[in-house]
Amino acid sequence: MTFNSHDRIILRNLAAQVREIATRPEMVKRRARWVEHNSLRSKEPMMLVFPEGAWEELLPDHVLACYDGQARAVEWELRRRIYTFQHFKDDSVCEAEWVVDGRITDTGWGLEPIKVQSSDIRGAVRIQPILNGRDDLRKLRYPDLVYDPVDHNRRLEEMQELFGDLLTIQRKGIALISFHLWSQYIYLRGERDCMTDLIDAPEMIQEAMAFFAEGNKRLLQQMIDLNLLSLNNDNTYQSSGGNGYTDMLPAPGFDPGRIRPCDMWASAESQELASVSPRMHRAFALQYEKELLAPFGLTGYGCCEDLSGKLTDILTLLPNIRRISISPFANVDRSAETLQGKAIFSWKPQPAHLVGHFDAAAIRAYIRHTLEVCQINGCFLEMILKDTHTCEHHPDRFDEWTRIAREEIERKI
Repeated sequence: MTFNSHDRIILRNLAAQVREIATRPEMVKRRARWVEHNSLRSKEPMMLVFPEGAWEELLPDHVLACYDGQARAVEWELRRRIYTFQHFKDDSVCEAEWVVDGRITDTGWGLEPIKVQSSDIRGAVRIQPILNGRDDLRKLRYPDLVYDPVDHNRRLEEMQELFGDLLTIQRKGIALISFHLWSQYIYLRGERDCMTDLIDAPEMIQEAMAFFAEGNKRLLQQMIDLNLLSLNNDNTYQSSGGNGYTDMLPAPGFDPGRIRPCDMWASAESQELASVSPRMHRAFALQYEKELLAPFGLTGYGCCEDLSGKLTDILTLLPNIRRISISPFANVDRSAETLQGKAIFSWKPQPAHLVGHFDAAAIRAYIRHTLEVCQINGCFLEMILKDTHTCEHHPDRFDEWTRIAREEIERKI
């Protein structure tokens, strides 16, 4: 499409602001600090804020000035970067770039999940099982990638013409690699049946996990064969929060014309197994995730689940593990004692602190405790505030939370 003159003026003005922010000396310093952090050379705590669902309250639709839908999407992203810089005292890096991805999809696994939506716009989804026994696994099919290079080139040219003189337009294929075997299975089998299957039908689960693991291996091979992989040792979102800045990637023998898995970060998670024992987690998840992560240079693990009692297995079994999610439900003391300096302590503070009564003193004590425990145990700590579905229309709570966290970080270093 061609952006109309009204929208072009707005977008170019915002892009110029992003470029100005990105070229400030503090961004050079932040980027360097992330490289040291992700490469396990600096124990200075880092912080990122991802408002996620609460962005609707921080940057509501009515603040957008563009007319066209695609232009408004570009406008929102540019305003998000500016808002982050102006409001959050975190370590977000603003880059003077615009990434045009390949919109790569796949043909699916042969069966489509049946999701029963809640009447609440943000309510839970109930899964109607369509895998009702081991025989139904035969209905599954391995997916194939779907990619349109003509569309990719067209969109690249559009953005280059729009503001290529202001921002570096980057072409990327697949830069975010993340494996979710249990999510794939549960959306077809249902949460309740999956949990009872762990006892009543373990063979069915093992067969399903082996199938999904093989399917994901085949998808990765297609990415390699079609030369669709892109480097992610930059500001690319990693694991369940973080970025990829590191000088440990790409790997030796790097060819910029053909990216390999060993040049990249990748991650996995099985948060649906939060309530199962470490033994079950090993048997029904880690053994398959280990194979999927093996080709990659650096890896991450976990999301919203409590991994406090499973960290030793993760450190021992998963190859090149670098970032491990320590969720709001985890025991930070136990986790810090186990992790120490073996991987990044990717702490997800409790997002519920931003709703109801905002207790600044309690938040300060909460953050201070984790900082102290991690310092005692020599952890590489990052604080990733995310999973905030709402701030109850008090955007200033994010500003205040990050101000408190910044004060506590500076008190410790």
